Amino acid sequence: MSRVGYRHIEVPNDVTLNIDGTDVTVKGPKGELSFTFHPDMQIIQEENIVRVERPSDAKKYRMLHGTTTSIINNMVDGVTKGFEKHLELQGVGYRAVKQGEKLVLNVGYSHPVEFEPEEGIDIDVEKNTKVIVKGVSKERVGAVAANIRAVRPPEPYKGKGIRYGNERVRQKEGKSGK
Repeated sequence: MSRVGYRHIEVPNDVTLNIDGTDVTVKGPKGELSFTFHPDMQIIQEENIVRVERPSDAKKYRMLHGTTTSIINNMVDGVTKGFEKHLELQGVGYRAVKQGEKLVLNVGYSHPVEFEPEEGIDIDVEKNTKVIVKGVSKERVGAVAANIRAVRPPEPYKGKGIRYGNERVRQKEGKSGK
């Protein structure tokens, strides 16, 4: 049984958390996030601690309990520290360049692939082969990183492609000769 829903969320002093019915808005030094939760979940704020309560032990509410707690915790972490995902380009001639706000990827296609980040997401390029996606929303940072990776996912024979910084690609054997 998961105990994530029973965790209390500590809100730092520089973060303001407003609860308006099912809408929760979190403002902090890095930005502002808001989310609308299920109407049956009760979000209770006491001084600098937030907790979530469920109406019953039905399976639906047990699932929503942990999810709601995790989302609020990620919102608080996002506006204080922020989130980032690291991507690596591996392959001969594969490189990334930032032109203004656009990310331009040369990953073996006949043309460069241009990628425009959405609002609230920053993309940095290091050493032409490392891309860092930063932002306050964990969901949006992960989605943008996944979209960049989908341009050229790593292939299992040579390992060429775009991979996450901590991703291990299992290599397959090639032809066995005769």
